Parts: sequence; structure tokens; C-alpha cells
Amino acid sequence: MKKPRHRVFDYPTRHYKPLEDPQEKLKKRLGFQSYRKFTHKKKSPIIWIVFILAVIFIIIKLSSK
Repeated sequence: MKKPRHRVFDYPTRHYKPLEDPQEKLKKRLGFQSYRKFTHKKKSPIIWIVFILAVIFIIIKLSSK
């Protein structure tokens, strides 16, 4: 029986150079930005404190009955 062989490709590797890409230059000139660069704002610790106090208040009210 004949064993199957893996295919061998003679493919020259190419590397992406964003500095030489004309589309990237155009995007920079027009001021386009990626949405991934924006980070979500962190929530204020005051909101967490109010939430925790509300939960404690509810637990105390329910346990006192």
C-alpha cells in the first residue's frame, strides 16, 4: 500500500508593512480610528458603595421581621 504524503508548497513569505501601506496612510490623514482603541470607563466606586449599602439595608429589614 502507498502512504499519503503531505503537500509541499513553494510559497515566498511576505510581511505586512503598515508604514508602506497606502490605505493606512489615507486612514491616518482622514483621521479614522479603530473602535478597539477605546476603553470602557470604569464605574465609580460611589455606585458600588451605594449598592452594597442598599443590599445591607434590605437584608437587615428582611431579617428583622
